[in-house]
Amino acid sequence: MDYFALGGVLIKGSDRDEVLLKYAKFCLKWNIDYALHSSDIRGRRGKFSWLQDEEVYEQFNKELMGLLCDIPAVGFAAVIDRVGYNVRYREKYSGKPWWMCKTAFSILIERVSKFVGEQGFRFKIIFENCGRKEEDAIIEYFRSLRKDGVPFNPESSSKYGNAGPELFQQIPYGDPECQTKKSPFLQLADLYLYPMVKGGYDKDYYPYKKLMERGKLVDAIIDPSRIETHGIKYSCFSFR
Repeated sequence: MDYFALGGVLIKGSDRDEVLLKYAKFCLKWNIDYALHSSDIRGRRGKFSWLQDEEVYEQFNKELMGLLCDIPAVGFAAVIDRVGYNVRYREKYSGKPWWMCKTAFSILIERVSKFVGEQGFRFKIIFENCGRKEEDAIIEYFRSLRKDGVPFNPESSSKYGNAGPELFQQIPYGDPECQTKKSPFLQLADLYLYPMVKGGYDKDYYPYKKLMERGKLVDAIIDPSRIETHGIKYSCFSFR
């Protein structure tokens, strides 16, 4: 796969303690005192090199999947296929298309804001530290949403019901907050994101199917007619 994606989990404040308890029980059982890192687990490398034994690996993944399906959370993502993105936009913008992170962030926060607002709540954006330049960019993207709304062409993207600045002024609160990978919530967000990405390329991918079956992804809990405007966004896949 060749993709760029931003996403994670939406968790109610009232469910935080339950999520932390389930996470702690899983880590205690497996004697883990370090971050649950999705790519290291899948690759069985680094601190997860002890998963080389096939039986252990299968049991670990089974119980990890149980954790992800058991916590009260909803997964959201904006996934961009790089090949399709370049085909669609490189020539149009003279070889200088928008950064994919700006596109993905704007779509992701718009869809989470719509969902949360319809439930009568507000939410706080917590993201993983990834370098000062990137962190400053995320905060800048967010402030731009509050000032001007989503930055897309209103004609070509009208079918998505583009949100104005009012939505971002009312539903998300405060600036996005950066935390380290030590945060259990960011680890869970990381573990949710890969299945959502993979689902764009293979709907039969087991973790994706399981999360959908258990109603843990937004696409599983909203009306199918709203997925295009409110669900997980798979962008530029048709331009491959």
